[in-house]
Amino acid sequence: MKKSLRFFLRFHLLLFFSVFFTLIDPKKVQAFTGTYGINYGRIADNIPSPDEVAVLLRASKIKNVRIYDADHSVLKAFSGTGLELVVGLPNGLVKEMSANESHAMDWVKENVQNFLPKTKICGIAVGNEVLGGADSELWGALLGAVKNVYNSIKKLHLDDVVQITTAHSQAVFANSYPPSSCIFKEGVDQFMKPLLDFFSQIGSPFCLNVYPFLAYMSDPENIDINYALFQSTQGIDDSKTKLHYDNMLDAQIDAAYAALEDAGFKKMEVIVTETGWASRGDSNEAAATVDNARTYNYNLRKRLAKKKGTPLRPKNVVKAYVFAIFNENQKPGPTSERNFGLFKPDGSIAYDIGFHGLKSSSAGSSHLSFKDIRARDCSLILIILLWQWLFLS
Repeated sequence: MKKSLRFFLRFHLLLFFSVFFTLIDPKKVQAFTGTYGINYGRIADNIPSPDEVAVLLRASKIKNVRIYDADHSVLKAFSGTGLELVVGLPNGLVKEMSANESHAMDWVKENVQNFLPKTKICGIAVGNEVLGGADSELWGALLGAVKNVYNSIKKLHLDDVVQITTAHSQAVFANSYPPSSCIFKEGVDQFMKPLLDFFSQIGSPFCLNVYPFLAYMSDPENIDINYALFQSTQGIDDSKTKLHYDNMLDAQIDAAYAALEDAGFKKMEVIVTETGWASRGDSNEAAATVDNARTYNYNLRKRLAKKKGTPLRPKNVVKAYVFAIFNENQKPGPTSERNFGLFKPDGSIAYDIGFHGLKSSSAGSSHLSFKDIRARDCSLILIILLWQWLFLS
């Protein structure tokens, strides 16, 4: 009877584990495993070292990070931290990577493979806002670069670890109001559709840089600032879908979903790779204030913490990388471009949206590490004990 019971339990435990590990599909790569991430821009001469930034991010419990290159000082500083990093292949390298597959392989080996697995590089963004941008020669080179980088990743057997994407601005869209009317802009669509087709094959999302701040600034007379800031407002109704929108970010995301559906990619996920609000601007940028930046970023955190979708795609949980960790004092353009940071150069908060900066970094970081290790070790011990009971007793 005991042997019969043990055989019964062993059989069902084996069945459980086989189903469990099947459900955890190792080939389903996700560069963004949470809902809240942050962009780490470094066009500045007064920001902390990468090592200090890693401590700051852990203290703030921000796990998902994007950088715009593959700077080795950052990759080394993030080693062993558990931070999940998307690196960028800059626009200046897109043509070269498109023309020469061996160069793409060399870049991937040098900037990704050499740092895995200690540095958790889980994504490569090939170019940024290429389609719809000023350099039309890059438009035709983007898909080739994406394919060559992906093929390099696959040959190195990293395609189950690293996801390939590229981020788009809203310049790729036409007729984005109301959301259901959005389509890809004529001229862009002939480059966009082959790219989307490839991303659909490899399971990559549509990455969108979207700023209610910029939309409001472009038409302040007709856009309610409360709608842009997630504040109480009448919102808008989409007459085609009969859906109601109480904030602009949701509407902008659903506009992207509408364009994707029109192009034949209804199932593709949209991820927001940049969004934020400037805390300071020029005289013609009246909306760029500390109060508005605090309001937007605080409400954005609350919105993402709810882990819910948009009116058009309620099952697709909204994920967003906020822009940015720091103000970047060397960026060109209007004053607002240099004032999107959530933290000051000394690591303290620029304004309060619930983070604590470096003040609680030591305790917060060690506490997090202890919890992570304890949970991981308990799981391993349980598996080992079950394995011994199943096969060695």
